[in-house]
Formats: sequence, structure tokens, C-alpha cells
Amino acid sequence: MESPALADRIDAILPQTQCARCGYAACRPYADAVAAGAAPIDRCPPGGTATIAALARLTGHPATPLDPAYGREGPLTLARIDEGTCIGCTLCLDACPVDAIIGAPKRMHAVLAALCTGCELCVPPCPVDCIAFEPAERTWTPADAAAARARFNARNARIAGAERLSDRGAQPAASSAAARKPAIDAATARARARRAAAAR
Repeated sequence: MESPALADRIDAILPQTQCARCGYAACRPYADAVAAGAAPIDRCPPGGTATIAALARLTGHPATPLDPAYGREGPLTLARIDEGTCIGCTLCLDACPVDAIIGAPKRMHAVLAALCTGCELCVPPCPVDCIAFEPAERTWTPADAAAARARFNARNARIAGAERLSDRGAQPAASSAAARKPAIDAATARARARRAAAAR
């Protein structure tokens, strides 16, 4: 049986948080870059020292400390959405790489803690700053990584399928970010007005 390609073996070591802190869009592109010699092994804050050591053993590169330019190693944190502030814009749903957030337009969203990777990609698009990260009561395991990879791949396949339908002439989804912008702007203004009134 042929042994797995180096990029496959590197990808198997990475934590699959899909956080993009390494400077690549997800764990697999980073694995490809490391395998090609285009990226060093010290750019994965979620994996930290243990991942660097495992990558060093696999690749033969020295186990250098985590590059602080890409973040700091720390315990797993999970997203939590403030129910009273959420306006139901769904931008966090679009940003989550592993479908760990549930909700619907104009309805409060929630994070499925068992699925959250702590990637923090849901924070920048939130127009009302209603997402906070709190320490998890568990550690990230290889089983978590495998499940996160499967959800990430399934999400990408679903998105690619929707794009293929759109390319064939189907109407683009009404839930696109551009179509939702006026409603999001209005909801954001209402949320800020409520907060300002409550602070008086």
C-alpha cells in the first residue's frame, strides 16, 4: 500500500481549527505549504508546542518556538453569543468554517459548543459585537480535529454545490451578504439605539 503523501501526514497532525492564524485559509493549505517547503512549522497557535514537535519529527525540521507574529498558544476557548445583543444578521453563520453556529435571519443565533473550534472567525463580521470567547471545560482532542475536518469539508462541498447551481443560471440566494446589508444596517442601528437608551 502506498504511504500517504507528506501533506496528508502534516494535515493529520494539525488541529483542524481552520482558524487561518497561520496565514493560510485553512489547515490543509498550510499543510501543503509546509510539505512544499514554502512555510515553516511554527505558525499554528492552536496546535502550539505539541504540534510543532510532531511536525519537526515528521519533517526533520528543527522544533523552533511558536512564531509570536501568528498568535500565542493557549487553552481552548469557545464562542458564546449574547442573546440580548444578537440581531440575527447571520454573518457569523457565513463566517464559521465548521457550521458550529445555528440561527436564522432576524432570529437569535447560538453556538454549538461541542462543535466550536475557537477559531474566532465569527468575531470580525459581527456588526454588534455580541460574540465573546470563554474558556472551554475540555481540551481539544484528535477526535475533535477529525470531526472538525469532516464538517469543514462538508461545508465547502455544500458551498461549491450552491455556486455550481448559481453558475448554471439559478437565482443567487437571497441570503447573500449584499442582499442582507440594508436589513443588517437597520438592525444594527436599532440595537445601538437600544443600548444607548439603556445606558442613560
